[in-house]
Amino acid sequence: MRKGYTVKHICFLAAVGLVFTTSCKTGDSFDPVHYVDPQIGSVHGRWFFYTPAARPFGMAKLAPHTNAYGSPGSWLPSGYDDRHRSIEGFGHFHEFQVGGLVIMPTTGDLKTVPGTLEEPDSGYRSRFTKEHEIADPGYYSVLLDDYQIRAELTAGDRAGIHRYTFPESDSARLIIDIGHRQGESSDVTEAFIRRSNEGVLEGYIITNPEYIKFCDPGNRVRMYFVMEVDKVPEGWGTFVDDSIREGSQETKGISNGMYLTFSTREGEIVEVRSGLSYTSIENARLNLSELSGKSFDQVREGARERWREMLSVIRVEGGREEDRIKFYTGLYHALLGRGLASDLNGQYPRHDGTAGQIPLDEKGIPLYNHYNTDGIWGAFWNLGQLWAMAYPRYLSEYMQSNLDFYSETGWLHDGLAAGAYSNGVQTNFNGLMLAAAYHSGIRDFDIEQAYRAAFKNETDYRDRDFGSGKYDLSYFVHNGYIHSYDTTLSNGWVFNFGASHTLEYCFSSFAVAEFAKALGREEDRRMLLNQANGYKLLFDQETGFIRPRYPDGTFLEEFDPMEPWRGFQEGNAFQYTWYVPHDPAGIINLVGKERFNERLEMMFTEARKSIFGGGKDIHSFSGLEKLYNHGNQPCLHNAWLFNYSGRPWLTQKWTRTICEEFYGTEPLHGYGYGQDEDQGQLGAWYVMAGIGLFDLSGHAFSEPTFQLGSPLFDRITIKLDPGYYEGRELVIHAVSNSPENIYIQSAEFNGESLGKNWIYRNRLLNGGKLVLEMGPEPLLESSGEPPPSMSQLPNQAK
Repeated sequence: MRKGYTVKHICFLAAVGLVFTTSCKTGDSFDPVHYVDPQIGSVHGRWFFYTPAARPFGMAKLAPHTNAYGSPGSWLPSGYDDRHRSIEGFGHFHEFQVGGLVIMPTTGDLKTVPGTLEEPDSGYRSRFTKEHEIADPGYYSVLLDDYQIRAELTAGDRAGIHRYTFPESDSARLIIDIGHRQGESSDVTEAFIRRSNEGVLEGYIITNPEYIKFCDPGNRVRMYFVMEVDKVPEGWGTFVDDSIREGSQETKGISNGMYLTFSTREGEIVEVRSGLSYTSIENARLNLSELSGKSFDQVREGARERWREMLSVIRVEGGREEDRIKFYTGLYHALLGRGLASDLNGQYPRHDGTAGQIPLDEKGIPLYNHYNTDGIWGAFWNLGQLWAMAYPRYLSEYMQSNLDFYSETGWLHDGLAAGAYSNGVQTNFNGLMLAAAYHSGIRDFDIEQAYRAAFKNETDYRDRDFGSGKYDLSYFVHNGYIHSYDTTLSNGWVFNFGASHTLEYCFSSFAVAEFAKALGREEDRRMLLNQANGYKLLFDQETGFIRPRYPDGTFLEEFDPMEPWRGFQEGNAFQYTWYVPHDPAGIINLVGKERFNERLEMMFTEARKSIFGGGKDIHSFSGLEKLYNHGNQPCLHNAWLFNYSGRPWLTQKWTRTICEEFYGTEPLHGYGYGQDEDQGQLGAWYVMAGIGLFDLSGHAFSEPTFQLGSPLFDRITIKLDPGYYEGRELVIHAVSNSPENIYIQSAEFNGESLGKNWIYRNRLLNGGKLVLEMGPEPLLESSGEPPPSMSQLPNQAK
């Protein structure tokens, strides 16, 4: 819901017809959609961040654009920014490296370029005011002030609807832009649209995004569409930039588009329905059929109900209103990114540019779906464990779609845009994700194939596709660490990430070693465990930090642990020294327990002064030079390390404080200040911290655990998928919980005292009740046996 609206306000507005809801429920009814505010964090948001007219994991993601046209592409924030006050159109595709197909309704003189934020009158963009903007999950509406047109958007899974309410005009128009850069799409190499009959437009857009240029040279992103307009136009034409061909019914090229002209009565509605596909125009037409026989309001109601169903899997009660808003908005973001890539008939874009076919059941329905995705970097700390717990079917499909890619290419991807490699971080954690899914009991895919793919991902560098990531794996396999050296990509970017890559490859090697153990592959296990210990080779006893080394073994000179990028991707040595998620006991031993705890606590005390990130500096990379940076993935496990170092009350304290102060309920202060809510990762972290459960190792262990934090709510109920778990639900009851009572006094599960600050995950998710007694003072006595670490397990390689 838009900031400032409460549940009471929404019910009132619905009664007077300004806001549509399925119902305004009272009493014991529960509708978490009321707590979702898509505007939170929408200042300086990423391309895929703000897409309110979409369904969970949908393909059709309709949204307003304020700064998408002509964007430089890459990963830079673009699309919609809450600070802007003019709109240039409404787009359909919003995925990592995927964008295009924009519609803008206008009246008056024909303009075919949108103009600029600084000079809206230089093109067809329109001013708007926040008072006339509404954003809800599945719906968006705004009044375009310059034209007095009410624009409304909603969506099914693979098709969307635009509803435009026009004033009286003899020059009402729809501008359809297909040939310009939009958001992360980068260069359009070919765009085609034709008017096939009175009310139907169809075509395609082919782009060459920045990451595909070096991850998958020569490959392209292809988007197809079929649009039905419910009013017959009186005129039409095509354009290339501001060059117009009146009466033309098709255009192929770049920088191009089409316009339709109408005469409208005051209050007349023109509806546009758009079917989308990544495989063909025919499948776009098929996907459009999912809206057949449904009105705009019925589709909107269906979208809202789908969001209600998905968000209701986790029900929180008690706590503060603003925490519930943060919680369900975070959960909304965790379910919004990484959308569908496959069609209703199960066809999907293959890497070679052809259409693949997902197997069908006896009714002709695809057995699973395929998805577009940015890299899984850091997602095992938040999205992965959230999906495995609450949405295991989605995680299974996500893994299966990657295995289909492996079947085709011989490699796992770590970032895919319509079948093309789009690896955003040049690592690859999908071996770990496959292992974690198996360890979590999610095994409804070919286990042998999954293991082969995971093992190859951690050990094989020969003829490896660059887009698969781990371009420096050979050094790790042969030497145990990756030395400090520069790698220059074809676009001129220079990488020197040897130290952080070493730590990451150690971690994922351990996860797959545990996968090997579960399958009885002892030789593989020993090899992978040797790799997993490589982090010790980069530990500098003199400074007490992980420090880059040269090939001859000497450490990097003029070492500053606060310097970002020099050996560390999107971070520094201080941040990355904690990055041994599979072996906290090992890094504690190397640093020394007393120094470890002193340094860790000092870090959070100081980080609080910069709001646990980059302060109020609006930038995706703000905070990289700080001690701690919650606005980026490498640090997201740090607050949970106290559970391993004998001070679990500090995990309880600092996770609560981060939830309170880093996260906000404003467009600017939502996820830090304009930091990177990367496809729901920061929102998912809040969800896990909010329920008081987190696995620092991302389920890398063959018997994964959850470590305990401090729940924000009095009662949390998680519905368990009966296809994967024995129990019906997991209830977490935080007795005497309050903003003051943040410390766990005792913990028991199904009536049995835990006596420690962790529990085996699969035991917990068999269902039951976890009861945590909360109080105002920490318990400083021994916290019991620490959670598992690699170096404490039997038969570990050295």
